[in-house]
Amino acid sequence: MIERIPLAHLPTPIEALPRLTRILGGPQLYIKRDDLTGLGLGGNKTRKLEYLAADALSKGAKTLISTGAVQSNHCRQVAAAAAKLGLGCVLVLAGAEPSEAQGNLLLDKLSGAQIFFTTKANRDDELNEHFEQAEQAGLQPYLIPYGGSNPIGALGYLNAMRELSEQGLEPDWIVFASSSGGTQAGLILGAKLTGFKGKILGISIEYKSDQFSAQIADLVNQTAIELECDWSVTPEEVLVNDSYCQSGYGVLTPAEIEAVNLFARTEGILLDPVYTGRAAAGLIDLIRKGFFKPEEKVLFWHTGGTPALFAEPYSQGLTR
Repeated sequence: MIERIPLAHLPTPIEALPRLTRILGGPQLYIKRDDLTGLGLGGNKTRKLEYLAADALSKGAKTLISTGAVQSNHCRQVAAAAAKLGLGCVLVLAGAEPSEAQGNLLLDKLSGAQIFFTTKANRDDELNEHFEQAEQAGLQPYLIPYGGSNPIGALGYLNAMRELSEQGLEPDWIVFASSSGGTQAGLILGAKLTGFKGKILGISIEYKSDQFSAQIADLVNQTAIELECDWSVTPEEVLVNDSYCQSGYGVLTPAEIEAVNLFARTEGILLDPVYTGRAAAGLIDLIRKGFFKPEEKVLFWHTGGTPALFAEPYSQGLTR
């Protein structure tokens, strides 16, 4: 039995989006506010860290080590979890070190993380190198994978589906940003275990759907084995839309700019430019194309990321 350490403010609320629904003229829209999980300004990774950090402590870890982009929401929450639990934190960030710490990077530093910068191509090698160095230094490191996406981290969103089932809303669709795969894998497992009848659609942030669906299915099945569930999924059962990631990771397009502004100006809800902004852009486009039936209920699962709004180049690009 994998333990859980409470780190998040749960349950996160569900809100109706009446103005956005009316303006888009599509299905009934709702939002699940995992931007309000609390830890280090919140986000979806906090749910995963409740299980990953518990596992780390059970193994006597004294340092959390992970990786991501310079504006990684995941790394920000790892750093905050380490600070809250009295652990050290080492982050290996892919990208050039900016002249000024802004957004998530600023929060990493405020949480006391030790930060190393590298290229995306060298990220995994450098991560392993820093892990070995931490071991040799007696820091008792615990390695958290990119996005916290492994069978332990996936339990966070299995639990989130249980939470949703207790909140009274039964959406026909759940739509969200899917990047490292752990959130979607957990939602799929949770849907199976709670008897959820709707569909789970991930808007891919950077990967082609065929490869990504297979990766998510593999994680679902690995986690099911760990839970001793006699059940599995095929890649064809994992719904991923890769139509909105062609510009590349973190590259703003007019669609993301419109989505971020539309949510802010109709519902007072802030999206981030990389993940929820792209997922919302996909949602808006699908509504305009008539993908959803007017009578359907669509839940947009907000996975957080708001601090990236305050980092260049996004802070300027979103208001042009």
